[in-house]
Amino acid sequence: MFNKKIVEIVYICIITLLVYKEVLKVIKDITKIFPKHLFWDIDYSKLSIKRDKDIIIPRALYTTTKDTFANDIAVLERLYSKQKILSCLKNTKEHVSNKTCVMVAKRYNVTSFYRYAV
Repeated sequence: MFNKKIVEIVYICIITLLVYKEVLKVIKDITKIFPKHLFWDIDYSKLSIKRDKDIIIPRALYTTTKDTFANDIAVLERLYSKQKILSCLKNTKEHVSNKTCVMVAKRYNVTSFYRYAV
């Protein structure tokens, strides 16, 4: 009924996701994923990837540039959905640049949005 190769790929994807979810449960130190300096004013050892997404997402993109954006956003995409990333950036009080917001909007093919009036 199903192509054997497709079934194998789906199976591998499911196993990978389950393993990754278990790895995330074990990670306690967010600086294993992101640089410490992004959380200079917070006790990053108490941050939770799940609970503190509103802090982590904008901070992860705070220092991104055109050259580092692809890598920076890829790290976030391994942790959060496109919708969560967009929602957090649109609603954050963190100082994320308009350039970063435009890069994210282009990546996700949505209307550009800005943190600051232009």
